[in-house]
Amino acid sequence: MLTIPTDIADPVNASILAVSEDRIQGFLEEPFAEIAALAGVPVETVHERLRAMLASGTIRRIRQTLMATNLAPGALVAWKIAPEKLDAGFEYLSKEDPFSGHVVIRSTDAETPGSAYRLWTTLKVPQGSSMAAHCDFLMEKIGATAYRTMPAKRLFALGVGHVRRRGMEAGSRTDEPGQVIDTNIVELGALDWQVLEALKREFTVAEIGADPWTIRATEAGVTREEFLRVGRSLAERGVIGRFSTFLEHVKPSSTGARVTRYNALFHWRVPVGREIEAGREVGRHHVLTHAYWREGGPEFADVNIMAVAHGTEKDVVLAHKRAIDEHLVEAGIPVAYTNVFWGGRSEIKPSEISPNAYREWAVRVGLNF
Repeated sequence: MLTIPTDIADPVNASILAVSEDRIQGFLEEPFAEIAALAGVPVETVHERLRAMLASGTIRRIRQTLMATNLAPGALVAWKIAPEKLDAGFEYLSKEDPFSGHVVIRSTDAETPGSAYRLWTTLKVPQGSSMAAHCDFLMEKIGATAYRTMPAKRLFALGVGHVRRRGMEAGSRTDEPGQVIDTNIVELGALDWQVLEALKREFTVAEIGADPWTIRATEAGVTREEFLRVGRSLAERGVIGRFSTFLEHVKPSSTGARVTRYNALFHWRVPVGREIEAGREVGRHHVLTHAYWREGGPEFADVNIMAVAHGTEKDVVLAHKRAIDEHLVEAGIPVAYTNVFWGGRSEIKPSEISPNAYREWAVRVGLNF
């Protein structure tokens, strides 16, 4: 019996993934056909390979992503928690709180400002809810002694592309500074949410094929034409991200291969008033999956620019960091402090952003919001 390759090193799979991870922007009527066109692979092969990689666990999810920062107030949250409570806190946030997305245990190479904050999460609370109340509730549940919320004021890089970044030369960057992405909240109507909740659901293996939105339209209770119209409208309003495949980049695949081994959160403190300028210079570097302006506060030596990079070798990740540091110097942007927080145990999931889901969850757990 013919076995369909599921390893990311397979040339056909690599061609598909180099496109499907982060190059399909916005809302498309036929996203799989667009992947095929850009990858130079027949669409039937794209369907076959994505089904096989999703079924095997090489790909952990396929979904239409949203610009969640424009749909719900969000923040990066660092939790100060005793070592003996760390794993239980990780379990609770990753399994019991659908509004906490990336849950990561982080460490530093030496004791530095903020190194006592070992548990990190991304958090979204739907419009009309209180982030402080949510964090206070979680702090009691996991036994944390303190937390720091760091909302993104601006984004400068946003894209995954682990396959595309493999073997990338340190310092590789765009000719122009990175773009600036605002985080203004967009208010949606009832029909928008009706379509959005069906739109953002992860694809099952059986759903990967031509005309992927008809079943979602039925799920949303609208016609296919209405579903597509609303989807395009949401994209025009800036709340649709990319159509993306997400690799299992923390755990080994079924073949034992790892997409990445090191997850680094870089910190820089640049002069107040130069955050956007510095963020654009940082954000032009191809290795970064995320770059943003966040205020770390005194707990983290008042850093204000953060970025995330991944790699299979620690020294290579650090070489990329040095290249960014050197570029900031060349650009005339002084850095008063910098640090690296390394990711260990991780659970990566999208944060729920639905107000309806939040109300149901709050009632279930007894949170008065």
